[in-house]
Amino acid sequence: MKALVIGGTGPTGPHIVNGLIERGYKTSILHRGAHDSDLIPAQVERIVGDPHFKQTLSVALGDRRFDLIVATYGRIRYVAEVVADHTDRLITVGGSPGYRGTRQPDRLFPWGLQVPLPEDAPQVETEEEFRFGYLARISELAVLERHDAGDYIATHLRYPLIYGPRQLIPMEWRVMRRVLDGRKHIVLPDDGHILFSRGYAVNMAHAVLLAVDNARVSGGKIYNVADIHQFTLGQWVEVIANAMDTKLEIVGIPGDYAYPARELVIGRTEMTHQLFDIYALRADLGYIDIVPPIEGLSETVRWYRDNPPRMGDEFEAELKVNYETEDALAKLDSTYRTQLSEIEYVSRPYRHPYAHPKKPNEKWDHRKR
Repeated sequence: MKALVIGGTGPTGPHIVNGLIERGYKTSILHRGAHDSDLIPAQVERIVGDPHFKQTLSVALGDRRFDLIVATYGRIRYVAEVVADHTDRLITVGGSPGYRGTRQPDRLFPWGLQVPLPEDAPQVETEEEFRFGYLARISELAVLERHDAGDYIATHLRYPLIYGPRQLIPMEWRVMRRVLDGRKHIVLPDDGHILFSRGYAVNMAHAVLLAVDNARVSGGKIYNVADIHQFTLGQWVEVIANAMDTKLEIVGIPGDYAYPARELVIGRTEMTHQLFDIYALRADLGYIDIVPPIEGLSETVRWYRDNPPRMGDEFEAELKVNYETEDALAKLDSTYRTQLSEIEYVSRPYRHPYAHPKKPNEKWDHRKR
């Protein structure tokens, strides 16, 4: 059996490649040649080509044919067309921008995304509404149209925010730098009680491989994928800091004003939940977190501590501004909370409304219920 992974060198790619090898596939990868991974065995063929364009992808594939193609990179709508002559089984990987409201939650009523968000939630319908989301949506449709036409058996997976080693711009590093720079606090929207679906690279590769193993069940379907165990933004920060043997005080600011925290959310846009329903993935394919997310996130932090990413001058300049803004917000927050504490309020103990009679046939109990 022959398999091709388009991409393959990012956080999930090597785990997919090695999972295919373990399943008996003679596996190749196709990528632009900009990156490689020492986790991918040397005997794996490296095909250099650009999967963003039909012509370059077609030339790179030549007359090769594969029993399975897993596309984690490139323009999926073009991949869907070109590989029809090269395989009978296609698994593609995309993301969530095709959902209406992921970047423009005001387009939904009530405001914001459904929690959790199912696969059949409303999609972006026009390029004018949100171009990037529309392109993601028509890419999914291109895959399913080829499946329906009988060109191949197709499955599409919607990735969440991926964490793990070898991420080009690791979001965890933005928290880690605060610790390394001696910061004691971090500003988060709404006390950090916001949810984003995330997935540890090993777990997300496992989800892809479950689709490989279950073509009959997964064929013609789209699945949300993510860890089962999710963290609030505040819990995520807590785990990162704990992996660095410290704590960061969370300064909770209303989302509209938690400016530095926008670098920690998808697209630096609205502070709204983006939690994706993965029931279908669990029910159809039996997905579980093979690595507990607390362990996965902690290992991610340790890896970046030992392999610091190069973020560039723009990142450093932005970080400096964010630190200054955080300090100003923290000062205002302290003043505000002091003022709030001056408001007198006596909390009443909670008592539920259901009677607890002490004797049979009592009309009222001791609390007149």
